Amino acid sequence: MENLRELMKELNLDTHLTVDEIPDLDLYMDQVIQLFENKYATTKRNENEKILTKTMINNYAKGKLFFPVKNKKYAKEHIMLISMIYQMKSTLSINDIKQTLARLNLKITEQGFELEDLYKSYVAMNERNVNRFYKDSNQMDQEINDEIPDEKDSQYIKQLLLVASFAHMSNVYRKAAEKIVDDIEIHEQEEKGK
Repeated sequence: MENLRELMKELNLDTHLTVDEIPDLDLYMDQVIQLFENKYATTKRNENEKILTKTMINNYAKGKLFFPVKNKKYAKEHIMLISMIYQMKSTLSINDIKQTLARLNLKITEQGFELEDLYKSYVAMNERNVNRFYKDSNQMDQEINDEIPDEKDSQYIKQLLLVASFAHMSNVYRKAAEKIVDDIEIHEQEEKGK
């Protein structure tokens, strides 16, 4: 498809909140929201889209997606967890995210687990995933161009196939993620039964 590379650049998929960008100071909710809005502003689909809101953060807290805050301030670990939640929420349910992060939250609060190295690995994986996506998208685009001859309305047909292919791949990855979440839950239940 014409302009696929330009469209991919406009997505700003390489935008990640790194450990170095997270202040060492505890932040109030408005400061957390501002940090995310500033970092992810270029990734919005439109001007009205909100990256993070007070309601979202409150729902994450009520849902126990991250360990409790102290004195209405969010520590660096909270911000790392909120960043992970931000990325997962468009694919997984709140319950699936809670299940995925529950053990990590316990490790942080009860065992003093240092989240920073895990978060750095998470960001590095995201960067590799973006590169993988660009490569796969170009290959998919080439396959569609090979499949559909250039004729009247072929641009639309190619776009339709690309949208359908991206949606299908999204569903494939979502189902795989959900299966892993189910596996986490099974292992948690087995450990409780011991």
